[in-house]
Amino acid sequence: MVAPDCRVLVLGSMPGAASLQVARYYAHPRNRFWPVMTTLAGISPDASYEERLAGVQGAGIGLWDVIGECRRAGSLDSAIVRSSERPNALVPLIASLPRLRAIAFNGATASSLFRRHVQPQWPEALRVHVQCVALPSTSPAHAAMGLEALREAWSVLTPWLAGSAQGGTGLRTQA
Repeated sequence: MVAPDCRVLVLGSMPGAASLQVARYYAHPRNRFWPVMTTLAGISPDASYEERLAGVQGAGIGLWDVIGECRRAGSLDSAIVRSSERPNALVPLIASLPRLRAIAFNGATASSLFRRHVQPQWPEALRVHVQCVALPSTSPAHAAMGLEALREAWSVLTPWLAGSAQGGTGLRTQA
């Protein structure tokens, strides 16, 4: 889900079983992605899934994954069979986003997969305008980090979002 005016592209590694089953981003009930977005993108905690998607888009955030296909038992990134990884077509996507200024990786695995599969084909002209930001995973498997610490870590994206001093207009923030 990436709009043409996307400023921040959040990349996960590969959707987990719960997300794949219902065809929704970050569907596992203990994943903290959507609670982080309530602060970052000004989304109501009670918003429907459709309202959450509209809220991240309105803030200038796009959602996608580095890997589009792989073999994996369960949902853990550590269970991805490396030889089965098939990356999504991210270089053409990135090239089609003239307002993109940051790629945020939801966890170390997403960052590593991007470096391995995408960065070698990523033209230098694109790299000049887009900053890559590795962020702590919102996954329930990364539960050692609390929600407030995650929100603080992810707040580094604020300058690129719609409504921020450097971003544009439209972001609603919550205290």
